[in-house]
Amino acid sequence: MSGFNVPSELTHRSKPRSGVTVLAGPTAVGKGTVSTFIRDNYPDVWLSVSATTRVARPGEEEGIHYFFKSAEEFDSLVAKGDLLEWATVHGVNRYGTLRSTVAAAVAAGKSVLLEIDLQGARQVKKAMPEADFVFLAPPSWDELVRRLVGRGTETLEEQHRRLETAKLELAAAPEFDYVIVNDQVSRAAAALVELMGLTPHHTA
Repeated sequence: MSGFNVPSELTHRSKPRSGVTVLAGPTAVGKGTVSTFIRDNYPDVWLSVSATTRVARPGEEEGIHYFFKSAEEFDSLVAKGDLLEWATVHGVNRYGTLRSTVAAAVAAGKSVLLEIDLQGARQVKKAMPEADFVFLAPPSWDELVRRLVGRGTETLEEQHRRLETAKLELAAAPEFDYVIVNDQVSRAAAALVELMGLTPHHTA
């Protein structure tokens, strides 16, 4: 995977703007960092908050980073059809997007961003094919490995499992409407915001 190549420019196919943009990509590519940068710097973007069975990491807050749910609470959301998408990630935790919050934001005319995993993106594509689907790619495979190891939030076993998953996730890039290379957070965020029809800030 050391020879992994990514497009040097944004690529896309044209379709009408729906008001919903889905951001996905391999583990450790920086989806959360880019979406957090957008949340902090682009107030016109409504960032969907996912529900998850994962335990909160240091600094994460309920209702801001995630809606933290017990397994039983998540089961109830699934049973009631309250999730636009949901998936089990890395064979461990479940994540999902609350259908009601997204629908309300779209109805209010907001520019909605869903930052989700690949499995979830595929579900949204079936339920909402009119959305724009953006794949966030790393500059290289070596850089992806460096980011995963460097953040120090997983055990060695978890790192190995996530990197194996990342190989499959990278192969899914052609399924998306757009590809953005995350070589610099502010630049990737600006490119994404521009795709959403908003005016980006100037970046270095």
